[in-house]
Amino acid sequence: MYISKIILSTKKKADGVVEILNTKGSEFSLFDENFLKEIADMKEKNFALELLKRLLEEHIKKHAKKRMVEAEKFSEMLDARLAEYLRGLISNEEVIKELLKMAQELKANAEQASELGLTEEEQAFYDALTKPQAVRDFYENDQLVAMAKELTEALRSSKTIDWRQKESARAKMRSMVKRLLKKYKYPPEEQEAALETVIRQCELYADSDDN
Repeated sequence: MYISKIILSTKKKADGVVEILNTKGSEFSLFDENFLKEIADMKEKNFALELLKRLLEEHIKKHAKKRMVEAEKFSEMLDARLAEYLRGLISNEEVIKELLKMAQELKANAEQASELGLTEEEQAFYDALTKPQAVRDFYENDQLVAMAKELTEALRSSKTIDWRQKESARAKMRSMVKRLLKKYKYPPEEQEAALETVIRQCELYADSDDN
């Protein structure tokens, strides 16, 4: 059993809630079906909840720069579920089920990238371009994949852009992205939001490369 084989540093708060002090470097995987089943079957529900919460937070933080749209989406979902739990709107068992469902969705997202033949970088821009549901309905999926790949290639070829000169860099990038959106007849009402999302993702990539 995964959980019994790994020693966690824990402490118990005055209210009886188990706090997990450290999971970094552990062997836990949100994408492991057996591990998730063990959590679902745990009798210590406070422990299960705290473990799931910590692992989801760490996963989201780890991928926040590489896949901004996904990270923001799941961060909001996690905050919303935990807020409902703290307000007493859902039970221990219910919030655990919701967090397990989030882990399954994260796994499905990772599998989607592989199925579409997208790299992590391409998937990030696919997410940025398809953030509005209306855009997903407007295109066939192979068109969206082609757009994400072309956008990523255009950005890779623009390594000479100096992101330290933010205003100049943003202007050049906006011009490039606008041309691509126009080429693919991206819905005009969604273009400005798409531009800003793509630029933010570009800046995060640049920051992560510098670190």
